[in-house]
Amino acid sequence: MAKILVIDDEESIRNTLAEILEYEKYTVDKAENGKKGIATLKKSEYDAVLCDIKMPIMDGMEFLDESTKLYPDLPIVMISGHGTIDTAVEATKKGAYDFITKPPDLNRLLITIRNALDKTNLVTETKILKRRVNKTKSILGKTPAIEKIKQTIEKVAPTEARVLITGANGTGKELIARWIHEKSVRGSHSLIEVNCAAIPSELIESELFGHEKGSFTSAVKQRIGKFELADNGTLFLDEVGDMSLAAQAKVLRAIQEGTIARVGGDKEINVNVRVIAATNKNLLEEIEKGNFRLDLYHRLGVILIHNPTLNEREEDIPVIAEKFIAEICEDNGIPKKEFTKEGFDALKQIKWTGNIRELRNVIERMVILCGSKISADDVFNNANPAARIHEGMNSVDEFEKFQEFKDFAEKLFIKKKLEDNNWNVAKTAQEIDIQRSHLYNKIEKFGLKRTS
Repeated sequence: MAKILVIDDEESIRNTLAEILEYEKYTVDKAENGKKGIATLKKSEYDAVLCDIKMPIMDGMEFLDESTKLYPDLPIVMISGHGTIDTAVEATKKGAYDFITKPPDLNRLLITIRNALDKTNLVTETKILKRRVNKTKSILGKTPAIEKIKQTIEKVAPTEARVLITGANGTGKELIARWIHEKSVRGSHSLIEVNCAAIPSELIESELFGHEKGSFTSAVKQRIGKFELADNGTLFLDEVGDMSLAAQAKVLRAIQEGTIARVGGDKEINVNVRVIAATNKNLLEEIEKGNFRLDLYHRLGVILIHNPTLNEREEDIPVIAEKFIAEICEDNGIPKKEFTKEGFDALKQIKWTGNIRELRNVIERMVILCGSKISADDVFNNANPAARIHEGMNSVDEFEKFQEFKDFAEKLFIKKKLEDNNWNVAKTAQEIDIQRSHLYNKIEKFGLKRTS
């Protein structure tokens, strides 16, 4: 039950308020002045405070000043028998939750307390959710390549230098970007992410720079772009190698001049943004092909960080796997499972084409399907199911009809390509040379779903 502190120099009023609140099943403590109230607050946690204004030693306004410095989220309801509008306004400006005149109306008092407690609960829940959302996972591993990345982050993060992160899909490029942002002076501001590969080329400029109402057919209202949303923070351009040349030109201008213009608008808007970019492509090859601007490459790549594939750092696999299995068991309420030594060795023998993302998916599969000890056989039976096609007649014998085998192989192929492209359907359809609508039909037919 909620705990409330009542502060009033008149004993009869303290006791009356306490009796009313205790009747409503609240836990109540009492103090006779502001100084005693501050001392009481420091000894215990409270969900709300009722405080008189006119008191000796330390009055209510002084208490309000002191308590809001110590406990800024604690709702404090001020009570006064000499209440005026000016007093109420002053108390509110100083941080009071509400102001009630004496003698208080019982219904008004209880409703105010209930609303104040709701605010306390919302503040607490918001903090918990923020911790969950903003919790940046550790970069796991001790191999030289990973240690070098950690050292680079420590040196680069406090600066304003732009960073270009390269590496295959699923290696954790986003995690590196998050750590750079968290450790920078911009860490208290927003990290805004844009997946350039997932946004159609005709919409990327609107996504980045925003648009004015009526600037194109579907622009029914003004939209703020990612550059503006990231003002004073960090903009993470993921898969920047897939950005159209037209958008590249505007991004280059925004970086050079620190200004943008919304689509359909002519007003110059100043933006203070640190740009971090990532790509799974070789941008130097893309430059030679005419797909990427050399000047933008030089602007983005002040600091270059290459993230190795999982197989290039196989000694880190047991550490990562152990962390994943603990997290997955905890998230799903499953008793802790663990790998045998042979299981860890088997993980290092798998070719992880999907890198860390694929490893986590496989471990989640084994946590659900396997026993408390995950063996080498469990790993080989659950990792990279496509390999089963090549294991010999035992796998083929599972299928009675050719169409069943064909569907099995087709499902594995499409799922693998979607995972490689971070479930970008348009990009996958282009890569495997089928129509996008046809690929959507296949996804629905085989019941494919994104798992990470």
